[in-house]
Amino acid sequence: MSERNVLGGELQPCSADPLTGFYRDGCCKSGPEDLGSHTICAVVTAEFLDHQKRIGNDLSTPAPAYGFPGLVPGDRWCVTAANWLRAYLDGVAAFVVLESTHERALEIVPITALKEYAVDIPDGPDTVET
Repeated sequence: MSERNVLGGELQPCSADPLTGFYRDGCCKSGPEDLGSHTICAVVTAEFLDHQKRIGNDLSTPAPAYGFPGLVPGDRWCVTAANWLRAYLDGVAAFVVLESTHERALEIVPITALKEYAVDIPDGPDTVET
């Protein structure tokens, strides 16, 4: 059974450069080990990165020991649903790639919030694969 996205279709890759995902497979897949729900494929902005750093989630500083290059604006990254929601509520949410955002994100974030920041909203229901 394939992983599903928030639109009900097959989950698409988020990023291979930098390589993202809880499982570092390029996708925002989620499983029982992913307690943080790294399920939202975000296109990060400077404001989002600054916000994350302020709340203790530094995504911009490289951590070579973990193979983490540090993110720059425009990078795609699987972020936790809770941290994305916090940024949303604080008015600095990152853009979202819906086709690459795991359906599990909907347990924490309403689809309406994700769609507000979506960069890949389909033209209509006929364009969404099921």
